[in-house]
Amino acid sequence: MNTPTDLTSYVRVLKLASTPSWDEFSKVSGVAGLGILLVGFIGFAIFAIMTFIPGGP
Repeated sequence: MNTPTDLTSYVRVLKLASTPSWDEFSKVSGVAGLGILLVGFIGFAIFAIMTFIPGGP
């Protein structure tokens, strides 16, 4: 592992990075929130189906 080269590449990435605008942040957080809700709904649907099948929990 070449530490000085790794550190310079990390510094270069940090210099290119910028704080997202409010519009970009709200879109990304909205999509992430919808993904979380979708996964939760799928989990609930599987739980509901397994509850009504004989031999479920």
